[in-house]
Amino acid sequence: MNTADLGLPVDVPSTALFTDQYELTMLRAALEAGTAERRSVFEVFTRRLPDGRRYGVVGGTGRVLDAVENFRFDSAVLDFLRERGIVDEETLRWLSGYRFSGDIWGYPEGEVYFPGSPIMRVEGTFAECVLLETVILSILNHDSAIAAAASRMSAAAGDRPLIEMGARRTHELAAVAASRAAYVGGFATTSDLAAGFRYGIPTVGTSAHAFTLLHDSERDAFQAQVNTLGRGTTLLVDTYDVAEAVRTAVEVAGTELGAVRIDSGDLLLVAHRVRQQLDELGATDTKIVVTSDLDEYAIASLAAAPVDAYGVGTQLVTGSGHPTSSMVYKLVARAESTGPKAPLVAVAKKSTGGKTSVGGRKWAARRLDSHGVAEAEVIGTGPVPDGLADRQLLVELVKGGEVVAREPLDAARERHTRARASLPMSATQLSRGEPVLPTEYLHETSGS
Repeated sequence: MNTADLGLPVDVPSTALFTDQYELTMLRAALEAGTAERRSVFEVFTRRLPDGRRYGVVGGTGRVLDAVENFRFDSAVLDFLRERGIVDEETLRWLSGYRFSGDIWGYPEGEVYFPGSPIMRVEGTFAECVLLETVILSILNHDSAIAAAASRMSAAAGDRPLIEMGARRTHELAAVAASRAAYVGGFATTSDLAAGFRYGIPTVGTSAHAFTLLHDSERDAFQAQVNTLGRGTTLLVDTYDVAEAVRTAVEVAGTELGAVRIDSGDLLLVAHRVRQQLDELGATDTKIVVTSDLDEYAIASLAAAPVDAYGVGTQLVTGSGHPTSSMVYKLVARAESTGPKAPLVAVAKKSTGGKTSVGGRKWAARRLDSHGVAEAEVIGTGPVPDGLADRQLLVELVKGGEVVAREPLDAARERHTRARASLPMSATQLSRGEPVLPTEYLHETSGS
């Protein structure tokens, strides 16, 4: 099957229309005004974390790099813009040769962030940078929300593995991105084969209640599954009577049965009963997997239960109540003129109502205490203090239009584990609270 049939970006389709119309109308007006070529700096940040969250997780950086690389206005796209009268012929000619040639710096994927953190910095001409706003925010807002939810769930789960199984609860393409972000945040496997194909994430899956209902008896269903998948398979035991199903499962598969899955009921109570029954039947190595509308709170409540793995769907792919990270993409500096050596001037939004921004091209560093634990997110627009020079967070992602920071997805996953471990212990508390690190500004230039 051609991967385009799955709606996946393996065949390098253009991402140029993953944008809002006003990006193009701004471009047209800037070209006419002679300001389009002014050197500019845009930054992605969030003014606040979702209510009650202690930290954010950067997700989607790798997908952003793909999107920027594939941001091309091919003939079909140009024809669409022409037919709709969205821009004029001069702008269409400019777009036909569009290739991002600037630089992008950012927090590496899997890193944690806080209010005001310059998660991504895009530098180039105004014209080439402004076009990327929507696609960058679309990816980062979604994937970071899922990664943050996954991180909270993996912290609650401890050493017990998590299975991502939310594909049926969201858009088919969002499901693939969500699986990727969940893996960065600490999930071990996914049920979504498209995610496994696209990103190499380990995939798992056995059977649903429909398979049991298909057969004349639960025993027949179990026998068919074991005959096909082996004794190490996972049998779903809550279609009818759980105790009877567990007894039948062990009779069919023997004490080598890999696992049983519980998908309903009082999971804490049922898990204890099932564990006792498995042990009494001699299936002491058989694992227990629980599913059924889990979130981080439900997972934490099962910490004392004899559960070996969790399957999470709806709450994960919807960000566990926070499906977006509320990131914005703001112009923070621009050149005084279109001259190649024109100095940058800090700019910032000054409107009231809480939507202010901090001007200037920023660096960010994380200050540690004497025990090596993070104690503050420090953001500045001037020289980096000596004590923070080796703690800077932004890394170069794109240089002169060329991607320079591709990495395996496992690298982002491992980075997140380290980053979360470096935070104060209260970071993983599920109780509502303020960000675990304060954000401090040096050489601040602020909109009021």
